[in-house]
Amino acid sequence: MLDLWVKKELKKKMKKKPPENPSPQLSGYEKQLIHVIKEQTEKYNKNNVTRTQAYYNFYLQHPEIHWALLGHMVSRNGGWNMTDLKGELLTRLLPEKDQNAFFSFLERGNWLIFQDVFPQFLIYDLSVKAKADMFHLFPSFHISTFMETMWRYFWKKGDCYTLAIATVINEQSYLEKRVIQNAYFKKTVTGTVGFKLYDFLRFNNILFPYCTDQKGQKTELVGDTLRHFTSLHERILLGKRLYALLFQRQNMLPGVLKWTREHPHTGSRKDYWPHLFNDVNGSAPRALYKRRIKNCKLRKGANRLYSPKLRYAWKNIPHEEAEVGDWFEDYHIIEYLNHKEVDVDGKVCREYCRTLEKIELTVMAKEAVSLREEE
Repeated sequence: MLDLWVKKELKKKMKKKPPENPSPQLSGYEKQLIHVIKEQTEKYNKNNVTRTQAYYNFYLQHPEIHWALLGHMVSRNGGWNMTDLKGELLTRLLPEKDQNAFFSFLERGNWLIFQDVFPQFLIYDLSVKAKADMFHLFPSFHISTFMETMWRYFWKKGDCYTLAIATVINEQSYLEKRVIQNAYFKKTVTGTVGFKLYDFLRFNNILFPYCTDQKGQKTELVGDTLRHFTSLHERILLGKRLYALLFQRQNMLPGVLKWTREHPHTGSRKDYWPHLFNDVNGSAPRALYKRRIKNCKLRKGANRLYSPKLRYAWKNIPHEEAEVGDWFEDYHIIEYLNHKEVDVDGKVCREYCRTLEKIELTVMAKEAVSLREEE
């Protein structure tokens, strides 16, 4: 059951309008802190690699903040999705215009989440160092009143699970209007044939690599698949399942941490499966694609699939300021915080292998149609 104090506080905040001037009573020292937090957030919000590393570094400092590791692992997947757009398979399926639009969509979401959540982390770090709650600084960063309540609850109770799931709810709700329901992205991404193909091919597996032996020489995958990307409900449930995989499945966390420590994020899928992916393109230009994969192993004599590092696939791009506004309008969303057992087995490897084979067949079919049209 969710704490009664949380329910009362959130009900009160539903009735209260947020102040027009979010930081009228701050001291000079507090204003200086806000400036430093903004600088730090901007410094690490350059690209997917810098964000992903910042989450991991914060988790190492504060392992009680479970979402920092969950965010790190999901952000790795975001980077892999970005580089896929310039990799072996999707460059043959999606025209360059779609590749650029999809990247803008993924990058905007990745950027928005970081600029919302990282100031929360830094304010918590300040609170720990000062041994005093500093969450009154949240409004200066337009952080939802929902999260201010949840951090205060965590400060009192130390409930790692509830804070992590609250952060999942917050970040997905934060994205809903700004990215998923955004008119520009609906037109250029989520409403396009390319996106429907992307969804159909199930190229939205979230993978958590982990070491299965002490030497760290064998990497296995667990994870889950997002079935309806545009559904807020489905994205929150996926977050809960992924949290359960990381923090509630026996012996999973040490293997994931060992793998993350030994494999810095580059954006290339070579990071977890160098037997199948390479960050150097060994394919002959313009050669017709031939099947290379069977059960997630290379066929005899086949080249590994090209999966570039992020820094070679995409340049850093500037972002417009995040749209201001608190998403917290429906009190019932707190029902997601109820601590129920989540049914998740994490067996994603076979499905992921089938996905790759399905994409190969789609590429070959597309090239065959193009050849016939040329004739």
